[in-house]
Amino acid sequence: MNSTAVTDLNSDDQVAQWRADFPILKTQVNGHPLVYLDNGATTQKPQVVIDAVSHYYENTNSNIHRGVHQLSELATAAYENGREQVRRFIGAASVKEVVFTRGTTESINLVANSWGMANLKAGDEVLVTEMEHHSNIVPWQMVTERTGALLKVVPINDAGEISLDDVRGLINDRTRMVAISQLSNALGTINPVKEVIEMAHQAGAIVLVDGAQAIAHIPVDMADLNCDFYAFSGHKIFGPTGTGVLYGKEALLEAMPPWQGGGDMIRIVRFEKSTWNDLPYKFEAGTPNIAGGIGLGVALDYVSDVGLEKIAAHETELLNYASRKLQELPGLKLIGTAKNRASIASFVLDQLHAHDLGTILDSEGIAIRAGHHCAMPVMQHYGVAATARASFAFYNTFSEVDRLMDGLNKAVEMFG
Repeated sequence: MNSTAVTDLNSDDQVAQWRADFPILKTQVNGHPLVYLDNGATTQKPQVVIDAVSHYYENTNSNIHRGVHQLSELATAAYENGREQVRRFIGAASVKEVVFTRGTTESINLVANSWGMANLKAGDEVLVTEMEHHSNIVPWQMVTERTGALLKVVPINDAGEISLDDVRGLINDRTRMVAISQLSNALGTINPVKEVIEMAHQAGAIVLVDGAQAIAHIPVDMADLNCDFYAFSGHKIFGPTGTGVLYGKEALLEAMPPWQGGGDMIRIVRFEKSTWNDLPYKFEAGTPNIAGGIGLGVALDYVSDVGLEKIAAHETELLNYASRKLQELPGLKLIGTAKNRASIASFVLDQLHAHDLGTILDSEGIAIRAGHHCAMPVMQHYGVAATARASFAFYNTFSEVDRLMDGLNKAVEMFG
């Protein structure tokens, strides 16, 4: 490891112990040990999560909520235990406030189509920021077009930050919804969401927080945050793909109509009229990702056992080290230099397209993400078509940052 790396917060032995929990990290790619720096796209899975998913399929595979036989009862208990593990992890008041979805995108679409269509009207305003993921822009575009409401945008500065003065200036008595990411997937910016929530509530507006990137890096507590909705994806926090959560305050969820119809979300079906199931099942039509829900609960308990404070401390050191090393490379520019930042290092390199960088690094066994990161307005702000993005998790090491730098130097030599 490079001698300039600071490792006071976590010893090499501690990180090695964490890495041992993730079997894929032993993989070779193109003849090199894998360096996985694409955690913003999806995280790797610890053995306990893999085992939990396998155990369900090998031992208790059955549909839930509908069966009286033993397998169904066991599967239902394990799935609902996953919901309780989510409730505990995010500090929700009740499991009624924990709706299982396929991910952040579906969670936001649920709110836009259920709460939005029931509450927005012509002249109302929905406020988003310029740094939002497409999943927190497009659903609001669709619902405002259908209702006649207006979409307003909080700008970012060149560091990739929003100004609370701008937020204050845009929130008014017509604002009905503020939808904001807690941590930008393209910039790594940590937004002052608690202050934004307070401003919005003072104006009588509802707040949805996109926690897709934040959930694995920042401790969250719904009672403390006091947002109205919070959305995240299981695969971003070491859980299975196709899993996600919509947290919603119970009173809001009770008042909202269902979004999708079908099995499990109903109480009584008549051709004349149907009535809906209790929360959270009113929003969970059809057979869910049962193994995924079980695995997500295990993943969250795993993260709790490691400790988000330890995770954040190690990742902060990694990001600071990587940012220093990246800026030493001639022709490289960091995209996103907010004072409050986590987990993400996005950059462009003179004369080299991000996709070329990604391909060269892959030949060295280094996985990064290259593209617009589903954040095209961010790319437009900086006048770039794409960025290269290295995104860190607690199992990454300083020596892996050094490997990244070796790969970038090789790319510069090849195209220099």
